[in-house]
Amino acid sequence: MPYPPYASDNLKEDEYLALEDFLHTSAEGLWRAFWHKNKPLPYYVSCPRYVGSKFYTVEKAISRGRLWGLCGAALMSKNTGKLHARWDDVVKFVLFKQNIVQGKEFGFSPSVICEALFYAVHILFSRSLSKYNNVATDYVLVSVVDSKFGGVVKIGGDLGKLEVDLSNPYQSMAEWITCHADVSISPVDRVWNKLGNVNWGDLGTVQILLAMFYSIMQWNGPPRKSISSLAANHSLRLQKRRMETQLIENENALVPYQDGSNYKGEIIELHNENNNHNSKRKGSRLNLSPGEILLLEDQNQGLKRFQIQEFLDDGSGCSYIAVAAESHGELLTLYVGVHPSRLEPSWEDMNLWYQVQRQTKVLNILKEQGISSKYLPEIIASGRIMHSGPCEKQSPKGRCDHPSCGTPMLVTCPVGEPLSSIIAHDGPCSAEEATRCCRDCLAALRSAKMANILHGDIRPENIICVNDRSRRNNSIFVLVSWGRAVLEDRDSPPLNLQFSSAHALQHGKLCPSSDVESLIYLIYFVCGGPTQQQDSIESALKWRQTCWGKRVIQQQLGEISPLLKAFADYVDSICGTPYAVDYDVWLKRLNRAVDECGERGKMSEEVLRLKDVAESSGTSRDGNSW
Repeated sequence: MPYPPYASDNLKEDEYLALEDFLHTSAEGLWRAFWHKNKPLPYYVSCPRYVGSKFYTVEKAISRGRLWGLCGAALMSKNTGKLHARWDDVVKFVLFKQNIVQGKEFGFSPSVICEALFYAVHILFSRSLSKYNNVATDYVLVSVVDSKFGGVVKIGGDLGKLEVDLSNPYQSMAEWITCHADVSISPVDRVWNKLGNVNWGDLGTVQILLAMFYSIMQWNGPPRKSISSLAANHSLRLQKRRMETQLIENENALVPYQDGSNYKGEIIELHNENNNHNSKRKGSRLNLSPGEILLLEDQNQGLKRFQIQEFLDDGSGCSYIAVAAESHGELLTLYVGVHPSRLEPSWEDMNLWYQVQRQTKVLNILKEQGISSKYLPEIIASGRIMHSGPCEKQSPKGRCDHPSCGTPMLVTCPVGEPLSSIIAHDGPCSAEEATRCCRDCLAALRSAKMANILHGDIRPENIICVNDRSRRNNSIFVLVSWGRAVLEDRDSPPLNLQFSSAHALQHGKLCPSSDVESLIYLIYFVCGGPTQQQDSIESALKWRQTCWGKRVIQQQLGEISPLLKAFADYVDSICGTPYAVDYDVWLKRLNRAVDECGERGKMSEEVLRLKDVAESSGTSRDGNSW
């Protein structure tokens, strides 16, 4: 369903196509779930212009120029044997209006209710006078929707009590509705979200689905499965999954599960005694300790030995700081995965696969194409762990019963402190640090773009600060965690409500400017820009729209650096467009700004050094010796 500001020029066409698709999808889903799983759907969707008019498909109405006269869409029966659709063939009617809650905070407006009752009564009369169908019901359900909200109007009653006055039939019908009919009106609730997707689990959609369910039941009789039986089966599946999850958590020393039947009416404080990184990892993962040596079989370099120094708490649960056993010099980042045969289809294990196996693939692509940069992680070795003692695996890619047999491992450099940790301890970045971070990340993105690779997951946890000479102002920022990088169109990036681009949140895909848009959100964050916790994609998109529309980001960055503000303006101009990012121009400007900051820093250091020399030589501030 189109939704401003993302609606196309052909708004009416898009709305009716979306309505037609919604009706067909709903009817087919209900038919397969409750009546016949394999039999074809005995209904189709058609649209009338007014009472007494012909019915059209949306495509035919568009081709004949009659789209603007359509009043809604109807689910029609195929089994009447008539050449032309008529109102007594209508199984379910959906009235489509604009702003059904106009002027009201809750509920339909009176005009909308009257129009819905008009069509409901017409369908009720058509069924009672029909010679073709045998639908013996005394009520009709009409759904009313616009591009956002929806609800249901129900009318029922004995038409035998209708006293028709031919001089004023509408007054007769109004009196019948007042005296003999039963009218029910549901609350109005959201059906389509701001992305145009149906909220299938929300109240507004469930009301319309239930109305369609009972309408189909009028024509086809009771379903083969009841709603309660399907709900019971669903509850059993949920309970089974909960029990499985609780068993896994208890096995791994998470907060113990206690059955609700044992609840004694008092609050109990639970202490997790094993509050370390081991409690967060599944039993299938290796538990490595400092000092332990791993033997890695690299297809290109042969056997390599690495010694574990410490666990690296980067949130992945699989990272360690290590050194090469032959030379205890440079610190390395070591990622330990899980053998594919032991991977579970859970979020934790899939995240582990991205961190190890897929990141190995991405870094190897960069290495094979000769792309290297000090702002990108460098792959040192990759392969499978070899264990001591005999190995009984049946194939080179297989594994034996040893816990570490065939476990994939990736070793990279450099090692640094996550930017998120720096911000948490030291507060927002200075102008120089923010400019340097922007320059370094942009340089990393430019290098990866040479191989048509987009990062897709830019956030403070995925940027490390590598210090030179233990001084923060001489540090460089390295963009790490390339496991979720987008290599081709079918790849989907992870969604982060705070840092993902608007295009990624809306479409689940990246556009050429998505990474630099995420970079702007990151720089805004590290500069102390005010943010709010986002709880849904809709709220995240609204926050982005507000920030760009009111130039909140540009104003915040303008207080830090005019160059960063200009870069934000540039990113704003290409957000969501197919235009490529001009990396070279902005890297040139950012390099110049970083160099100027460096020169000013050197001059300040020189002045301080001269003062230190003067004071140590016994010269006073007035130039006199004591």
